Amino acid sequence: MDHRHRFAIVQFLLLAAAAVSSLSADSSADTPPIALCWGSSYSRGSSYQANLDALVNRLASGAASAGGFFNDSLGSNSTPDDAAAVVYGAAMCYADSRWVDCLLCLEGAASSAFAECPYSRNAAIMYRDCLLRYSEQPFSSKETERGHVLSLWVADFVDDVASWNGTRWKLMNRLVQEAAASPQRLANGSEPYGKDSTNMVYGMVQCRNDLTAQGCTGCLTYHLLYLLADFPNNVNTYANVRGFSCMAKHDRYPIALMAPPGAPPALPNPSSKTLKVPLIIGLATAACGIVLVLVSLFLYWRQRTMACGGSNEGGDMEGELIRNGAGPKRFGLDVLVAATGNFSDDKKLGEGGFGSVYRGFLDELDLDVAIKRVSRSSMQGRKEYASEVNIISGLRHRNLVKLIGWCHNHDELLLVYELMPNRSLDKHLYSADNILSWQLRYRIILGIGSALLYLHEECEQGVLHRDIKPSNVMLDATFNAKLGDFGLARLVNHSRGIHTTELAGTLGYMDPACLITGKFSIESDIYSFGVVLLEVACGRQPVVVVLDNTTHLVRRVSELYRRGVILDAADPRLGRDFDELEMDCVLVVGLWCTQHDQTLRPSIRQAISALRFEAPLPTVIDYICNN
Repeated sequence: MDHRHRFAIVQFLLLAAAAVSSLSADSSADTPPIALCWGSSYSRGSSYQANLDALVNRLASGAASAGGFFNDSLGSNSTPDDAAAVVYGAAMCYADSRWVDCLLCLEGAASSAFAECPYSRNAAIMYRDCLLRYSEQPFSSKETERGHVLSLWVADFVDDVASWNGTRWKLMNRLVQEAAASPQRLANGSEPYGKDSTNMVYGMVQCRNDLTAQGCTGCLTYHLLYLLADFPNNVNTYANVRGFSCMAKHDRYPIALMAPPGAPPALPNPSSKTLKVPLIIGLATAACGIVLVLVSLFLYWRQRTMACGGSNEGGDMEGELIRNGAGPKRFGLDVLVAATGNFSDDKKLGEGGFGSVYRGFLDELDLDVAIKRVSRSSMQGRKEYASEVNIISGLRHRNLVKLIGWCHNHDELLLVYELMPNRSLDKHLYSADNILSWQLRYRIILGIGSALLYLHEECEQGVLHRDIKPSNVMLDATFNAKLGDFGLARLVNHSRGIHTTELAGTLGYMDPACLITGKFSIESDIYSFGVVLLEVACGRQPVVVVLDNTTHLVRRVSELYRRGVILDAADPRLGRDFDELEMDCVLVVGLWCTQHDQTLRPSIRQAISALRFEAPLPTVIDYICNN
């Protein structure tokens, strides 16, 4: 049995055990990866690509076998041509993740890494639970990737704020020294704070194992400076900052570290008087039940695995699509191949994390279309394919992109949409050639709001979009906005409340509460809508990093609002060529939608009423007070 089969079986058993013990159902696949790509590109079919494919899979299985970290290289330096094909790589699990999530993350990284940095010879990709890096050059043991990547926070009650703040930084500085001296480049601990020292602050830090002590210290110090800047001296009691080479976090509660498989916990002493017969019977019954569940899950897993490459899986998905959507047309693969010139590069409109989009022409319908081709290596993309067809096939609205049809032929998964001649909103919002006028921006904003109103309140079954951002807002020939990309969307029941327990979305547009609770609600869609309002009005991305300076758009606008000069936030490229009442309205509604307290955010109907001047604007104070 080779290492890949052993890895798969170990992973299955861990997943089954997780199911039996009712562990959290969230997955690192629901959190979009953050990728850093640089340097030159490799050619399709090259020796570098072959070595990279093999190395990435080796890194994932190696890290799983080695307890969470593995680095290696592949290739030979015997000739100049061989040397150009050598690849160096490393994979690491974040130590605050569960081991089962680590395995899931490593598997997902191995299958989706190339979609994040297509044909790049150098990449660092951060997932929620793990990190993957590869390069054409050996990693420097002293290097630290610059860039403040992710930070989360929770405001909690602290009795002695001064003691809390002093203690947490004392603890973090101590942990940096301990991690640098540790062979695992990992440290966690706690410190008492307060007058009676009965309360505790907990922390942990971690570096890539291959960093030197000096490199680990430098990386953690760099990111802790960002942590200090983002979480200044107040009552922020949970903070987490992650980079491409290290991470740090602190909390008021103990931080559990990842526990790779080891010896099982010891059972009570059989001679103990407390070990009663009923307990023995109960344990035996529970053990039998667990074995039965594991066997059932194994048989199901084996059946699914055997069907992965054949027609059975295709039949299951195809039946699901046919049962749930009679609207979109099913196309033959040959029709879509002909429509796109065999998916030629000159027909490609764009490329995303789970596949590519091509321009095509359907002779039978005499229609220009956009055809989304899901990457064969992306399991998340295949999941989103079925979700998108099932959800959008039942939706009809002028501000939603229309799904014309679909195709499922063996490994090929394709979606056919109406073509949006003006592509996505972000392409125009940041165009250096043509500045999007305020009249068009305002009309686009109302169009997005109209689409959300339909999804949240007017369609038969409520829909959470879960990924509202400018790149998912398409523009037709007359710049009417149409919301698209329903791969992360979920159907919900109006009568039971609109929420899900899966983490999804794009950082910068995602409700901070989702990152903390793992729950996505209708208010989370409203938060994303508010960020988009501010982005369209200001012409600035949600988070901007210039050198070592990070600017958060919502914070910037809220500060200008507090000072009574909110119009200063308007896109300077407009040159004051905008309706001031409309601009003020859009900015205030954007802040209203992004308030920290979810209960103070408006419904989409309330937001639209304010944007159309059918209702008065609120006074937004919650965000300023809490942020």
